[in-house]
Amino acid sequence: MLEEAKITFGCAPIAWTNDDMPELGKENTFEQCISEMALAGYTGTEIGTKYPRDPETLKRYLEPRNLRVASAWFSSFLTTKPFQETKQAFIEHRDFLHAMGAKVIVVSEQGHSVQGQMSTPVFKEKPVFTDSDWNKLTQGLEALGELAHEKGMEIVYHHHMGTGVQTTEEIDRLMGNTSPEKVSLLFDTGHLVFSGENPIEIYRKYQTRIKHIHFKDIRELVAEEVKLNQDSFLEAVKKGVFTVPGDGMINFAPIMEVIVESGYKGWIVVEAEQDPAKANPFEYALKAKKYINQLLLQKELV
Repeated sequence: MLEEAKITFGCAPIAWTNDDMPELGKENTFEQCISEMALAGYTGTEIGTKYPRDPETLKRYLEPRNLRVASAWFSSFLTTKPFQETKQAFIEHRDFLHAMGAKVIVVSEQGHSVQGQMSTPVFKEKPVFTDSDWNKLTQGLEALGELAHEKGMEIVYHHHMGTGVQTTEEIDRLMGNTSPEKVSLLFDTGHLVFSGENPIEIYRKYQTRIKHIHFKDIRELVAEEVKLNQDSFLEAVKKGVFTVPGDGMINFAPIMEVIVESGYKGWIVVEAEQDPAKANPFEYALKAKKYINQLLLQKELV
């Protein structure tokens, strides 16, 4: 049985307004976003650029809608900037999330990243870390993990398209060279499948270290086009490579089964960066929630 206290379902605001391309969804307000999340049946949210950064102000918006903060993205630059710069920004981010009651901090290394570059092919020119980069990254992440522990929190590393930690080999190296006590993993179905990895294999290998989950789906024909045309990550998003669970190529039934069987406790956040002018955020958020509910019922997990 799926215990309510074990797994909770959230939704990411990037479907309403894209953080990397704010022109996508610029017309959608913060209030519309969180209201539609709640209406679709979610109990959590991650943080978008339009969200108030004052904890008490944000709580006044979220609490009437029965929404909690699951986490928020943090860009680290451990491989390209002095650690002190990342540390200072991280502490501010950590303290904000702690004030909002979040337990995990999503961290993704953006040193050398091409994910935000409109004209750089995401596959052909994906960064590859040197041994020096890896040392800076792993040591830096462990230090961030210790800072998170000061507030009783954990960092969850987000493997991501267009970065130095994207493939199975890179995830393995990151996990193998960091302490399980200090560095946990975010499991993102969409980024794994888009990259060509096996999500169930990754989940089973690292299930004891996975403390946050993103559910997103992939449109197979768009993904093939992106590779053929050597498109950038942002171009892939604009073309609609990502969608919500149940609307793409990924079979989430076995994925959900291994997650529940592992005894996972934490958030599963539906996150699909799409152009809201083409994919109505509320309709897709609702579609995903209905699909997930059906999966759970079919497996007698609720």
